[in-house]
Amino acid sequence: MVEYSLRPALEVESDVIRDLIHLVGINPTGLDWRRFLVAVTPQGQVIACGQLKPHGRDLLELASIAVHPEYRSLGLARAVIERLLDGSPRPLYLTCVSSLGPFYERFGFYALKPDEMPRYFRRLSQLAGLVFTLAKRGETLLVMKLQ
Repeated sequence: MVEYSLRPALEVESDVIRDLIHLVGINPTGLDWRRFLVAVTPQGQVIACGQLKPHGRDLLELASIAVHPEYRSLGLARAVIERLLDGSPRPLYLTCVSSLGPFYERFGFYALKPDEMPRYFRRLSQLAGLVFTLAKRGETLLVMKLQ
């Protein structure tokens, strides 16, 4: 068990957040430190993060959920997600690889069919389908929603 606390990110942590996002290999766009929640050790090391990312005025996405590899399987992602979901407006969307769908279903998210997706996510899904096909990863991109 690791000791940590959850708090809003500080401006001086913006590079650390970006580095963590790159380390775990998730979407590095739209990383504004002001929207991030971070999990930090008593020594101040950022070990996990996540954000609520707006897409225009009407769409909000749970995004950038990242846990440092040395701290995985300790419940940090769950803790970050639960805190971000607490009081967040609905609906809330997220995108993830298909193998992570069951994890997000535990929080009440469900996968959307293409005709149910907001335009932004439908375009993203179509583009990701091409990328995943080319990479032959055996994964698809899920767009999920929480009411």
